[in-house]
Amino acid sequence: MDYIRLKHTSAALLALCLIGCAPLAPGSTSPAPHPTPAGTATGTESASASTTAPAPGRIVNTIGMPLVRIPRGEFLMGSDEPIAQLEKDFPLMERQRLEDLRDEAPMHRVRITRDFYLGQTEVTVGQFRQFLKVSGYVPESITDGTGGYGYNPQHTPSGPRGEQFDGRNPRYSWANPGFAQSDAHPVVNVTWNDAQALAKWLSQTEGRVYRLPTEAEWEYSARAGTRTRYHHGDNPEGLTAVANVFDAHARALWPAFASHAVRGDDGHAFTAPVASFAPNAFGLHDMHGNAWEWTQDLHDENYYAHSPVDDPQGPTQGTVYVRRGGSWHTWPLYLRASYRNWNSPQTRYTLVGIRLLMEVPR
Repeated sequence: MDYIRLKHTSAALLALCLIGCAPLAPGSTSPAPHPTPAGTATGTESASASTTAPAPGRIVNTIGMPLVRIPRGEFLMGSDEPIAQLEKDFPLMERQRLEDLRDEAPMHRVRITRDFYLGQTEVTVGQFRQFLKVSGYVPESITDGTGGYGYNPQHTPSGPRGEQFDGRNPRYSWANPGFAQSDAHPVVNVTWNDAQALAKWLSQTEGRVYRLPTEAEWEYSARAGTRTRYHHGDNPEGLTAVANVFDAHARALWPAFASHAVRGDDGHAFTAPVASFAPNAFGLHDMHGNAWEWTQDLHDENYYAHSPVDDPQGPTQGTVYVRRGGSWHTWPLYLRASYRNWNSPQTRYTLVGIRLLMEVPR
C-alpha cells in the first residue's frame, strides 16, 4: 500500500503530512548565500551543446528543462531547534509530532565540493510527457496495473492511516492526479524508479550525468545560504509569497484541517504551474511546496550522527528513499528545509514529483 509516510500512527495524524516550462531569469528575495561561485559564467546554453568554455550559470536541456548552476560551498545541515520553540511557533502540533523530528539532528557541517546543476523547477507534466513519447518508457503505475492516487471529492478517508486520497486506482496516474493540470504543472504520481528512468534516459541522450540530488545537495540548494526554516525566513505566514502550500484556497476542500492552513491564499487549491512563486537566492523555484521531491538517498534516522563532512551520499543500506520539500497539501511544520520524509521506491502519490540534478563535467 502507498501512503505518505508519517512519524505518527493514528489516522488523524496522516492528514498532516498530506498536508513546457518557459525559461525564467533567476531572481532573489532571500539573503545572499554563504557559498561563493568559483569562476561561474553567466548566460544560457543548450545542455547538449559541446563547448570548452566555462559552464554557464543556466542551461536548458533537450526536453526544455531549465537547470541552474549551484556553486560549491558548505552549510549547516539539519535542525537544532529546541522542542520548546517549536511548541511555541506551532501550537497546534502535539509534542509527539515534534519529538518525531529527531532525525533532523544533530545539526552538522556539510561541504559540497563540486558545483552542480539543479532543475530550476520541478519536472513538469509536459517535460515528462515528452520523455515518455521519445523514450517509450512506461511509468510504473501503468506497467503494474495498479495505478496511482488522486483527489476524489466523494472519497471518504479510510484505513488505519486515514487515507485522504483515492487509490491505488488505475484511473489515476501521472496523467491524471484527480485534478486539472496543464503541461506547466509539476508531474506527480511518479515513483522513485520513474525518476531513475528519466535520469538514465537524459544521461544517455545528452552524454551528461543526470540523477536525483542527494539529501545534502537538496537541502544546500533549498537553503541557498540561509539558516532559517524557509528560504524567506522563519514565519510560516510568509510561505504564500514563495510557495504553494496548504492555505486558505485549499482548506475549503479539507475543512477538518482548516486550523492548520496558513492564513494567506496562494491562489491554488492543488498544484500550481512551476515557477509561479518567487525563487530563492540560487534562482530555484518551489523548493518549498507544490510537490514533494525524491532524493537519491536511502533513509536512516541516525545517519546524521556519523555523516561525513564532504559530499555525504546517505546510508548504504535501507529500503526507503527520502523525499523533501513538501507539497501543495503540506502544513508549515513539514515545509521546513530540514524536514525529512520517506517512502518505498515504488510509491506513487498525488503529492510526489521530481527535480533532477545534472553533474558538471569534470
